[in-house]
Amino acid sequence: AWGVSNVVLRVTPANASPFVLKQSREQLRTRDAWFSRLERIWREADVMRVLRPLLPAGVVPEVLWEDRENFVFAMEAAPEEHVVWKQSLLAGEPSDAIARSLGMCLGLIHARTANRSDWRSAFEDRQVFSELRVDPFYRHVAQAAPDVAPQITALIDEMFATSACLVHADFSPKNVLVTQGEIVLVDYETAHYGDPAFDLGFFLSHLLLKTLLHADRFDEYARMTTEFWSTYRARVALVTSVPELSPDNLLPRMIPHLAGCMWARIDGTSKIDYLPDEARQNSVRRFCRELLFDRPDRWSEVVDRLRQTT
Repeated sequence: AWGVSNVVLRVTPANASPFVLKQSREQLRTRDAWFSRLERIWREADVMRVLRPLLPAGVVPEVLWEDRENFVFAMEAAPEEHVVWKQSLLAGEPSDAIARSLGMCLGLIHARTANRSDWRSAFEDRQVFSELRVDPFYRHVAQAAPDVAPQITALIDEMFATSACLVHADFSPKNVLVTQGEIVLVDYETAHYGDPAFDLGFFLSHLLLKTLLHADRFDEYARMTTEFWSTYRARVALVTSVPELSPDNLLPRMIPHLAGCMWARIDGTSKIDYLPDEARQNSVRRFCRELLFDRPDRWSEVVDRLRQTT
């Protein structure tokens, strides 16, 4: 319901299991002009094949076939009665259990693909990531707020210098399908071998924006971020051979990504539509600017700072 970059169709044959067709589009459906190369669809299919055996059964749909000429592939369909988690969050239905499941899954993605030279070689190209994340998010914010441009530039430079594990790069509530308490993860076209801090900042920015939307239930929504982070930390802490996955290393590197991604949903190419009030938008800008100039030492401090804006 919220995707802008592809054509996605659910097909239900009369005598076979339903499946999903996905076709990439060159121009995305956004108010501002936004383009990306069509070949990104094959990156998505390849990443799904890698991740499917690494995550619990059912989390990653199976790729069924490809049509290279038309930039289409088919995958197994999630159960028809699924709900997009973003829809539930907007409707006032937070879930600590889903947050923990997602922390576990992202932790598994990062931990089980870490320090693999074969996957680094296969997925090192970041052009699509730049087209769909770095330019419309970070560089757009730097243009909108020149005073933070040096911080944003440093963030980008550090990110591109880091090649630690497979990064989903669109790990978001809109790409989480929930059915009977189980999750399905979709949309892997921006995935690449890179910096896990981006996934963390990107995902947590979505949860904090939903927390602001439901400020009257701040504790319920903010608790999901703590549950997610705690579960993720426990998973990647087992990977002692990759410094970039050390929780103590990740937190200070993740916070600028949180700030950049959260701010981008106000002033970037892909703006959210559920915080239209200018006062709330200015609160987001102030919160993100403070994070960029003064990084907290603990996640609880991030939450406390956000509370002060409500």
